[in-house]
Amino acid sequence: MEMNASDIKHTPFPAAGTMTDAEREELRRHGILLTSLEELYNWGRSNSIWPIQFGLACCAIEMIAAATARFDIARFGAEIFRPSPRQADLMIVSGTVTKKMAPLVVRLWNQMPEPKYCIAMGACAISGGPFKQGYNVLKGIDRFLPVDIYIPGCPPRPEALLNGLIQLQEKIKGEKLTGPNAARHVRSDVNNEHPIPEYGAHDLVPSKNTALWSPPASPTT
Repeated sequence: MEMNASDIKHTPFPAAGTMTDAEREELRRHGILLTSLEELYNWGRSNSIWPIQFGLACCAIEMIAAATARFDIARFGAEIFRPSPRQADLMIVSGTVTKKMAPLVVRLWNQMPEPKYCIAMGACAISGGPFKQGYNVLKGIDRFLPVDIYIPGCPPRPEALLNGLIQLQEKIKGEKLTGPNAARHVRSDVNNEHPIPEYGAHDLVPSKNTALWSPPASPTT
């Protein structure tokens, strides 16, 4: 339905809770924006993501490629890779997480300010990948960090990382700032600093963050 300026002037606006997305989009086409503080706040955050600048293994090469001119991650507002965790709000765990490296990754995460997000990029970061049976490899970074987006592949291509970034942006845009479904960073009952594992005699201590991860229940017979 086409609308001109006079139509908009004399058309009564629907109630805030009853306006459809199509009606809002039609108004946007004519330069009229109807939004909330929550939506505006999330829109700004979703389009200014600063990943922390570090990589672990093969997937880091694909992450670097995503920042080059061919794939141009800057189109999504995430081109500023920060070398300091205190200036970053996205951790891309790109590659194999060895048990020697796991405490350092968790320490970097704790140094990042809220709100912050985590992407597990590649099979190794998700589950250990082809090294899953190795004694020295962590079987998934989600044992110690809250992962927001999983990107499968060995390694996933830069397009897959961009797709995961778009999914993260959609998640940020949909976050609530109040109520029972409020985002993690505004809830007082959620501990956003996670325990850093230490090197034990035979394994990391603790071997997992029980507040985040627990082994799947075995099927009953």
